[in-house]
Amino acid sequence: MKQQGVHPEGAESTSDASSRPGTSDADDASATSDNFDDEVHADEVEGDEPLLPARVHRPSDLMRLLVGVLAIAVLLAIAAFAHGTTSGLEQDINKGTGQAPDLLIKIAGLASSIAILLVPVAFAIERLIKRDGLRIADGVLAAVLAHGVTLATDLWVAKAAPDSIQEALTQPSPGDIHALTDPVHGYLAPVIAYMTAVGMSRRPRWRAVLWIVLMLDAFSMLVTGYTTPFSIILTVLIGWTVAYGTLYAVGSPNVRPTGRTLMAGLRHVGFHPVSAAREETAETPETGDRGRRYFVTLEDGPPLDVTVVDREQQAQGFFYRAWRNLTLRGFATRSSLPSLRQALEQEALLAYAAIAAGANAPKLIATSELGPDAVMLVYEHTGGRTLDSLADEEITDDLLRDTWHQVRALQSRRIAHRRLVGDAILVDRSGTVILTDLRVGEIAAGDLLLRMDISQLLVTLGLRVGAERAVAAAVSVLGPDAVADCLPMLQPIALSRSTRATLRTLARERAQRERDAILEASRQAKQAKLDEAHEDAKPVLDKPDKKAVRAEARAEKRAIDEALEEAREDDLLTLIRQQVLLIRPQAPVEPARLERVRPRTLISFIAGAIGAYFLLTQLTHIEFGPLIQNAEWGWVAAAVLFSAASYFAAAMSLLGFVPERVPFLRTVGAQVAGSFVKIVAPAAVGGVALNTRFLQRQGVRPGLAVASVGASQLFGLGCHILMLLSFGYLTGTEKTPSLSPSRTVIAGLLTVAVLVLVVTSVPFLRKFVVTRVRSLFAGVVPRMLDVLQRPQKLFTGIGGMLLLTACFVMCLDASIRAFGTEGSSISIASVAVVFLAGNALGSAAPTPGGVGAVEATLTVGLIAVGLPSEVAAPAVLLYRLLTLWLPVLPGWLAFNHLSRKGAL
Repeated sequence: MKQQGVHPEGAESTSDASSRPGTSDADDASATSDNFDDEVHADEVEGDEPLLPARVHRPSDLMRLLVGVLAIAVLLAIAAFAHGTTSGLEQDINKGTGQAPDLLIKIAGLASSIAILLVPVAFAIERLIKRDGLRIADGVLAAVLAHGVTLATDLWVAKAAPDSIQEALTQPSPGDIHALTDPVHGYLAPVIAYMTAVGMSRRPRWRAVLWIVLMLDAFSMLVTGYTTPFSIILTVLIGWTVAYGTLYAVGSPNVRPTGRTLMAGLRHVGFHPVSAAREETAETPETGDRGRRYFVTLEDGPPLDVTVVDREQQAQGFFYRAWRNLTLRGFATRSSLPSLRQALEQEALLAYAAIAAGANAPKLIATSELGPDAVMLVYEHTGGRTLDSLADEEITDDLLRDTWHQVRALQSRRIAHRRLVGDAILVDRSGTVILTDLRVGEIAAGDLLLRMDISQLLVTLGLRVGAERAVAAAVSVLGPDAVADCLPMLQPIALSRSTRATLRTLARERAQRERDAILEASRQAKQAKLDEAHEDAKPVLDKPDKKAVRAEARAEKRAIDEALEEAREDDLLTLIRQQVLLIRPQAPVEPARLERVRPRTLISFIAGAIGAYFLLTQLTHIEFGPLIQNAEWGWVAAAVLFSAASYFAAAMSLLGFVPERVPFLRTVGAQVAGSFVKIVAPAAVGGVALNTRFLQRQGVRPGLAVASVGASQLFGLGCHILMLLSFGYLTGTEKTPSLSPSRTVIAGLLTVAVLVLVVTSVPFLRKFVVTRVRSLFAGVVPRMLDVLQRPQKLFTGIGGMLLLTACFVMCLDASIRAFGTEGSSISIASVAVVFLAGNALGSAAPTPGGVGAVEATLTVGLIAVGLPSEVAAPAVLLYRLLTLWLPVLPGWLAFNHLSRKGAL
């Protein structure tokens, strides 16, 4: 926990904020505050604290809502698909409860029917006495909503639910065998929602009473045959879920302790405070859970630094921490939302352990609870400034070494700090370094966490003093081996969130400087060309010399390349690696695998699952035996040939934008290797990276290779749009005698026009697009000038693109004809439109090879243009088999062959 002890100028002093409209203390907090308030006089608290919101939306309520919805879905799925299990469970329960004495059943029914109404009323009276009427209002709202959900569920089960779900949730009514019992208890779910929303879970006695009442009511209903076990479970889940949904939607009452509560809490542990000033800090998802910090002056003795942590602050950044826990390996935070007691104990333990290790850290002298919803930690005051607030000239080499000495002291006792950023390093008035913000640290840490601390501090100091000084100071204290061992951890995912944001900002600034340098070089080259033309003063009728034009183009390209080389800057992580490798050339530099699940993998899995589900639903109605027997194998062979020809067309489309001489057959092999690469990377990424790498290996300079691939992609996009519009136009005129365009084409053009108007009217979007277009023209257009000087190259590139599209369209058409009948054929224009739309979506999809997105789009598109579903689904499967899955093995062989030859 960071403890910045300087008395902040202009800080707002704490005060009694209990008069905020709409706020109230929760549960025992109000009683605790009332007891404390008797000891405090109003003139002992200065000013007003910043006005806090009356209600807060807690992430924990949202998580409970999602868990409840998931539990309801699982329960209904079990009821729908495990009919035998549900029937057997009901029979076993009915057999067991049927042996209960009648007197016990009557007593339980009478007691539960009375208590189910008295308990909520009694709890409401108790809350009103403690002036907590807002919670009662929340409970009433949740009860009303829960009653509405139960009515909707009853209607759904009676009218539209599958028979298996109806049998699991209802049974013949004992009073009328022709009627069914209610699937959800209309009075029980509102009671559960009410008691949950008013905060009964924090009152152990009331919670126990409610559970006893619920169990008695469930027992009496089961024995008398008025419900089923699944109905009771569904009722509880609906009440619980609606309650937390209501709390998250309307917000929970803000229960932050007031300034007067803090002052009274300090008196309660033996201090005599005079005033307290709150330190104003910006709360972020990464640091918002560190609590509110106060500078407290005492009647006698030195001042104190006090930190107050409540449940609302602790919940800040919950989703960020939960995502880190899900995606990263074992070094993530242990708990996304620990209890206040766990947070208190964790910070106290680390504070004592750090001081025992010999490190300079704030000294913890007292801890206390401020009611059930907040805790406070009292530290000795340590005046000073953070590393972020120091001027560059104040960060001396001695200060850097002192910082590393503190980290070495922690690491000698296996203590990981885990947040060595600028605002966690405090420098007092004497120049001594103090490590604060120990709350997220860990004792008995492994080597992984300790090395991550070193890499984090290297980056933190490197951002202020540069890589050379940061590495030199670390080596002088820790030694070269310890610093070299941290290189595998030197990657953005291992750094703090604020550090990653700073590195991204610096990267954008570097990219902007490189773009400006390219544009300036291009402008100077054009200006020099114009000046030379004016000096020569050649007659207008003279034909331009082709050699001179080529020489001028080469000179302009050379100037752009030189400007790019001069403007190129290495990022900070690369500079740190270079400095460490100068000391330890054999140091490991391969980044360690720290991610458990990558976002791309998760998105790919979800999209693939959706696509697989869609295809399975289409295939369940198809009989493949007769379909394969009646297949036209001649068209299957034709589809295979068209698929193979697409690799030659792809090589032509690439080489057409590369003026340098590159072997054609080797380029074809690279396109075959791309069939393997696009399985492990999104379609729009894998092919671009592979082609760029291939051209570089063939002797094309890196900048020119990127420009060639970019030019190919740009022309491909233009051809794709033009062909989509053209074939869409032809498709729209097939069924009309006139040549009027189809409504789809008109709608598409109008949509594009609206998007263009929106982009040009919004300054932010206009600047974004202009910047990207300028950078694109700075690299691609000079390359296109080289291509335009060789018309045969340009014709090769454009012809290859058209041939590539034709091969894929003919492959899809042959796949359709292989399974189609006389009455199920569609025009080639319709097939082209469907393919172009599916290919566009597949390139935009984040899944490898567009898995899921392409299959779904092609199948839906073919059905939409009139192809029967029993033909569309197998045709798409055959097409994807020939163009995606079967080429994987040849692609893997080609990839390995080209890698061994040094071509990739």
